Amino acid sequence: MSKIIEQKQQVVTEIADKFRNSKSAVLVDYRGLDVAEVTELRAQLREAGVDFKVYKNTMTRRATAETGLTDLDEVLVGPTALAFSEDDAVSPAKVLNNFAKDHDNLELKGGVIEGKVATLEQIKELATLPNYEGLVSMFLSVIQAPVRNFAYVTKAIAEQKEEEGA
Repeated sequence: MSKIIEQKQQVVTEIADKFRNSKSAVLVDYRGLDVAEVTELRAQLREAGVDFKVYKNTMTRRATAETGLTDLDEVLVGPTALAFSEDDAVSPAKVLNNFAKDHDNLELKGGVIEGKVATLEQIKELATLPNYEGLVSMFLSVIQAPVRNFAYVTKAIAEQKEEEGA
């Protein structure tokens, strides 16, 4: 095999591995963004722990064939960048959706959530969810609520008994 074919196969394998190992991946069209905007976007994604890279569509199509995500092939038209997150399924969608609100030139195309191809609507819906830390915080407050209410009731009964005894 020639060196070029080997390099291309490595890229296809890299993309396929990222699709397999990521909790979510979002595909975007970045056409029309200037260098400063792309730099700002990359910084926001990096801060959120998201890997953002531009791959050739032909390489991505081969990777989708390897991973069984061929439904993505229809959105692999024009310049396409991919954002992968192995830790948080919400981060790529949230950062890219928020950035797209301020920058009309960034267009969400679709993505993958937990190994399944997602529509544009599903990606936008995912972007409205809180991130992992937010979900944990909500969960803890739900768990604490009954204990907190029990403590308030106990305190009120104790105070009432004190007033009766005084």
